[in-house]
Formats: sequence, C-alpha cells, structure tokens
Amino acid sequence: MAKKIDEAQVRHIAMLSRLKPSDDEVRLFSEQLSAIVEYIEKLNEVDTTDVEPTAHALPIHNVFREDVPTEPYGPDQALNNSPQRVGSFFGVPKVLDQDSGA
Repeated sequence: MAKKIDEAQVRHIAMLSRLKPSDDEVRLFSEQLSAIVEYIEKLNEVDTTDVEPTAHALPIHNVFREDVPTEPYGPDQALNNSPQRVGSFFGVPKVLDQDSGA
C-alpha cells in the first residue's frame, strides 16, 4: 500500500489545527488517513450509473400535521399553565439590573 497521506502532511494539518502530536501519533495518523483515502478510492471504482442518488439512507416521510388555521389562544388560555403571570404576560425573573446599561 503506497502512502497517500505522508507524515509531513499530518504535521502540517496538526500545525494548522494547533495540535502537537507525538512522533508515534504522526505515524499512526498517517497510516490511518492513508487507509481511509484508499478505501474511498475503492468506492470510486464501483459502478453507480443505475443507482439513483439519495439524500437519506432510509425511506423517510414528513410527520407534520396538516397546516390548518384555527383561532388563536387568548391570554387566559395561553397563560393557563404558566408558573408566574403578570397581567396578560408571562412572569419571569429579572436578568439585568436597571443600572446595567443594556
């Protein structure tokens, strides 16, 4: 197996990624990445002329309900389960102080 990804390329990628692999890791990564490239090259040899492209490996379908307009909830119904209510609004704890400048 001829190496597709040499150690210099692994070191360059590691430098760009701000990684500092050991010499043993560089050798290991070079072998592993070369094996991946070789596998991809084998996949490119497969005849796919009659294979329809797919976006997903499994058949999927939309599970959403039909979009039917209905009457909107009023404040009482919308806030029915709210833990805290202030008039017609949800009550929430303060996040910013008055003097925060935001």
